[in-house]
Amino acid sequence: MKAVCKPTFDEEKSLSRQGFCRIAGVDEAGRGCLAGPVVAAAVILPLKIKGDWIKQVMDSKLLPAEKREYLYSHIREEAVSCGVGIVSNEIIDVTDILKATKLAMKQAVEQLNPQPDTLLIDFIKLPDISIHQKGIPHGDGLCFSIACASIIAKVHRDRLMNEMDELYPGYGLCKHKGYWTAEHISCLNKLGPCPIHRRTFQPIKGMYLR
Repeated sequence: MKAVCKPTFDEEKSLSRQGFCRIAGVDEAGRGCLAGPVVAAAVILPLKIKGDWIKQVMDSKLLPAEKREYLYSHIREEAVSCGVGIVSNEIIDVTDILKATKLAMKQAVEQLNPQPDTLLIDFIKLPDISIHQKGIPHGDGLCFSIACASIIAKVHRDRLMNEMDELYPGYGLCKHKGYWTAEHISCLNKLGPCPIHRRTFQPIKGMYLR
């Protein structure tokens, strides 16, 4: 069985040695979903951080919901600043998921106070933001700040989807959070799409072409 890599503070330490002081990790949640918004988070952490919870941080996709909630509270408490960006399924359908993801990330970064002097982003870069930045492939599993941002984004989005489940019952949104599962597809086939489903995503797009 392949060992799970734990994110490190190596990137942050390297940037600190270069003179950067306010380093923000940036990541998203919900990019591959069939329903709901894409949510991004940006997190500036102290350059020196302590606590037993630090050892438990990893890519949010690898953590159970209870652990994400636990880490979410610690990250929010310790962060110098934290921002969250939300882009709706309507905007995703009008533009595309990559542009919507970058927009959510931009919103998250713009909420930070103080503003960061550099960004560590999971995989992509944000050309519309004139801040020094580095895109790191699989960054949520390698870089501590990005992993923390992934947890903030995931928890925030999961809470939104729980609220959506009450507005649009019958789809099981509180279970699968809008992702592609057999249960979700079965509910779509029975009920058809609801207002938060992404019309440009298959198989939903095909339902409108029948």
